[in-house]
Amino acid sequence: MKAERLMELIGSDFYTGVPDSQLKALCNCLMSTYGIDPKHHVIAANEGNCAALAAGYHMATGKVPVVYMQNSGEGNIINPLASLLNDKVYAIPVIFIIGWRGEPGVHDEPQHIYQGMVTTKLLDDMDVANFVISPDTTDGELAETMEGFRGLLAKGKQVAFVVRKGALEFDGKVDYSNEFSLNREQVVGLIAEAAGEDPVVSTTGKISRELFEYRTAKGMSHKYDFLTVGSMGHCSSIALGIAVNRPELKVWCIDGDGAALMHMGAMAVIGANKPSNMVHIVINNSAHETVGGMPTVAGSIDLPGIARSCGYPKAVTVSDLEGLGKALADAKASEDLVLIEIKCQVGARADLGRPTTTAIENKNNFMEYIND
Repeated sequence: MKAERLMELIGSDFYTGVPDSQLKALCNCLMSTYGIDPKHHVIAANEGNCAALAAGYHMATGKVPVVYMQNSGEGNIINPLASLLNDKVYAIPVIFIIGWRGEPGVHDEPQHIYQGMVTTKLLDDMDVANFVISPDTTDGELAETMEGFRGLLAKGKQVAFVVRKGALEFDGKVDYSNEFSLNREQVVGLIAEAAGEDPVVSTTGKISRELFEYRTAKGMSHKYDFLTVGSMGHCSSIALGIAVNRPELKVWCIDGDGAALMHMGAMAVIGANKPSNMVHIVINNSAHETVGGMPTVAGSIDLPGIARSCGYPKAVTVSDLEGLGKALADAKASEDLVLIEIKCQVGARADLGRPTTTAIENKNNFMEYIND
């Protein structure tokens, strides 16, 4: 089905969401149609943020908003769905469009397997009527479903379209880029070199994949790294938990801008605790690149300024190799909590691989290393 046709059948003029590769066609269509426009299309920090924004839109206009997300985001919407949107509370109608990663019977990465198993069950448990869009779903089937959904929305209920792999198409082209020159894969390698044998906690997506490939290319062990392949936005909190309990270790956290934005409250907790043995690095290309490249708001905010306001003693921004080298050397020698924002370009190798160890193997090897 064409993404444009799905939007036409839904009939809403406001979308907010967190991008997903399964919904890349829809995301690109939204960017082509609206770009980033607070009255029509907002890419939010996390899915709960989307639900609240959608509620505000409905109260201001009386119209029905659409929230799009990967199914991993269901966890972030459960609280606002139950305590804000639900028809027993404020009865705010919302249409969800959810990319179904880890669908049973469809091969996917380990972080998606359980979430895929419970995707529709969670919606059923939250009293959200749902319809699965498949590659062979017809316009007529979708129109008929949407007609039934309108009756539920009129009662202040929420509904969802769960999108299978390959179900949506968009023929248009959207370019995602920025003006920075640093290549992220090179940056990840330089961070690993600076860290040496210190433990590294890396965020979900291409950063962890690039770190894994760096170790492989260098013939190194993967025991130094905890690859946070799921739970987007939480790698800095994982690193904090390690740093405060193992103060004799230097702990490096390689975060992404989308992940840092998703749960930015973690920075306040890290800054308040000030682990002197932690280096928090945010690689900022102002894009949700792993799921397609749609922009984040990280290009228009002062991350080091936020970090300093949260209590980080040291925070810097770099955008070239000379500045990066100095910042990494200073962080290695520092006895204070440090934040380094590294601005880099959008883009990755087309043949970038994925970790060949299981998540359990990664955790066990990492734990054995840091506790040896």
